Amino acid sequence: MNEQRVHQIFQLSILAKGLHALAECVGGGALWLVPNDAITRLARSITHLELIEDPRDFLATHLLTFAQNFSVETRHFYAFYLVSHGVVKLFLVAALLRNKLWAYPASLVVMALFIVYQLYRFSYTHSWGLIALTVFDVIVIWLIWHEYKLVMRRRPAT
Repeated sequence: MNEQRVHQIFQLSILAKGLHALAECVGGGALWLVPNDAITRLARSITHLELIEDPRDFLATHLLTFAQNFSVETRHFYAFYLVSHGVVKLFLVAALLRNKLWAYPASLVVMALFIVYQLYRFSYTHSWGLIALTVFDVIVIWLIWHEYKLVMRRRPAT
């Protein structure tokens, strides 16, 4: 694969990370502002028809149970988690897109820490979504590393 194509894939993956970070910030902000009873009402409205049809529907019963047991403390934790991760990623994405040299190693470290945490969470949740996110992150790490090596090669010797 030629270097121009790899660079384009790098840019697209970083933009995807930026969009994901923006979604985390928006989702975390919404979670911070929306009260628990509104979350429960939303879950009831989403699951109502399905539970009438099948009162033991796996997804609907779990979604409703999750919403009903969602504490204020848990909501605030997830809101903080999403916003803080989103802000860190947005900051790094902006720096990478501006070719800030320090952003490459910083991004590698931060993404590696995210992967460690995602794998830790997977050990409890067994969520295949976390595995998919981790695989994407590994690909992005490789792209960042590859781009960093190219940037360092092109940099004039001082």
